[in-house]
Amino acid sequence: MWPRRNWWRSAQYVSKRVLRLSASPHVVAIGFAAGVFASFTPFIGFHFVICFAIAYMMGGNMIAAALGTWVGNPITFPFIWFYTYKAGNVLLHGHEGFLSMGQVSRQLLHLSFSNLVELLKPMTLGGFMLGVPAAIIFYFIVRRLVFVYQRSRLAIMARRTEKRVLDKVLHRGESHGESNKHSGK
Repeated sequence: MWPRRNWWRSAQYVSKRVLRLSASPHVVAIGFAAGVFASFTPFIGFHFVICFAIAYMMGGNMIAAALGTWVGNPITFPFIWFYTYKAGNVLLHGHEGFLSMGQVSRQLLHLSFSNLVELLKPMTLGGFMLGVPAAIIFYFIVRRLVFVYQRSRLAIMARRTEKRVLDKVLHRGESHGESNKHSGK
């Protein structure tokens, strides 16, 4: 779970992988958004299953979905868990709950199954409340970034192709001119 080098390098890797996917910007963004949404659910160990199911149902890219789960990582999970717990408690009980950020994280990872269910109820509801807006925000960001990247990549490829064609034409013209000079002697 912890990156080998550092978090910045891992973020660069994930962003490059997402940008270089060969699907349309919409399909990539849907997949990534599915991964982001799955990260907001408290079902640790099932995020890939959740994001793949959502991406499949919505026609998103599966690789982008897996990469989108990177939003949930050891640095962000305590914040995600705490705020989903608070949001869910507000809806269920009218108050934010009584646990601190550290308590939510510890209890989520170490509670018995029967006590865990009581913690998962508000976190699941809060996960939907916070996960949907987060997924929508990431959808628009990723769609725009992929669109710009793909457009610039196509422009670069078109310039390279144009240069190759011009080089061939110019090279042929030079070789034809030289052959005409030799045959004229």
